[in-house]
Amino acid sequence: MTDPDLLADPFGGYGRLREQSPVVRGRFVDGTPVWFVTRFADVRAVLRDPRFVNTPSNVPGEEGADPRHSMMDLLEVPEALRVYLLGSVLDSDPPDHSRLRRLVTRAFTARRILGLRPEIERIADRLLTELPDREQNGSVDLLEHFSYPLSITVIGELVGIPPADLDRWREWGGDLVSMRPERLRHSFPVMVDYCHDLVAERRRALGEDLLSELIRAQDDDGERLTDVEMVTMVITLVLAGHETSAHLIGNGTAALLHHRDQLELLRDDPSLLPRAVHELMRWCGSVQVARLRYATEDLWISGTAIARGDAVQPVLVSANFDPRHYPNPDRLDISRQPDGQAENHVGFGHGIHYCLGATLARQEAEAAFGMLLKHYPDVAAADDGRPDRSMLPGSWRLNTLRLRLRP
Repeated sequence: MTDPDLLADPFGGYGRLREQSPVVRGRFVDGTPVWFVTRFADVRAVLRDPRFVNTPSNVPGEEGADPRHSMMDLLEVPEALRVYLLGSVLDSDPPDHSRLRRLVTRAFTARRILGLRPEIERIADRLLTELPDREQNGSVDLLEHFSYPLSITVIGELVGIPPADLDRWREWGGDLVSMRPERLRHSFPVMVDYCHDLVAERRRALGEDLLSELIRAQDDDGERLTDVEMVTMVITLVLAGHETSAHLIGNGTAALLHHRDQLELLRDDPSLLPRAVHELMRWCGSVQVARLRYATEDLWISGTAIARGDAVQPVLVSANFDPRHYPNPDRLDISRQPDGQAENHVGFGHGIHYCLGATLARQEAEAAFGMLLKHYPDVAAADDGRPDRSMLPGSWRLNTLRLRLRP
């Protein structure tokens, strides 16, 4: 996963692996041996197969050390704080996963998220109106001044983060995704303490935000949601909720700017926005691999024997470009997904771990792309050279995206 060529071109690199074999032996970031599952049908099958678990200790007969701790060692995360990264709803298995997901879903309803659309559009309108004031040398950084502020403000209001603290969360999120121990060792303990204080403060004065709903769920259900689980949920929702959305907007904007026919099609027909967001999620989503799964028994994937306890890595980016599933998969086509049909990609995952924030991400992206083109219909990339991207394993994200708002 850390091969420089693969980091620079994961689409081509994982694509070559996909055409080599549906299941390929490799190594995770920390050197752990893994099986890369590369094709669409197999990736979906693994993601919904109950014979795979996210927590290694749930493999029958598994008594060795949790292999995930080798990654925690690399990041120098203190032992006492690892539960906040390894015990989230993303890493848990039934019955704990079912309990955690049910409790957060009570507060994270589709109706509630869909009802946020006017507020998302209001925030986007304000940020876009202010963009000309952010120009330097005739261009503006969309990530710094639009996609990040939009996504962190929306998730902050939803969860119940005080607006004055949102810049701290952006910094903490950057530290975590950087995978640099020298940054994490200082910020992660501070973030955990902050969240415990926020829970205690909100318990004294409940509001209408998601955190208050989680506290009400805890009070209603006794000890079914511990304070550690609640803090872990806040960290997961806020960090995952703004990082991935910000980079979907950044990647998607860059893709449209380099495919002017698709940009013009969307600008002329905003009704295509829902289908466009799905296609951009398939074509340039920021999350390129799913979390590791562990086989609970000996089994086979497309003719490859997987032993009990083996780690399996579903590769979303190669699945989303699989020519066995998509005609002409390398082509960006914002009308690709027919109206009214089920999601035709695995950008948000699949199965019981399907992204909790998928509806929110789609709402933000639709508002962002639609209003950007409404405010600045002639927007163009300011730099035609090589994009400034982070070389992070399993991730596809820009560091900057400079735009010219007018010709």
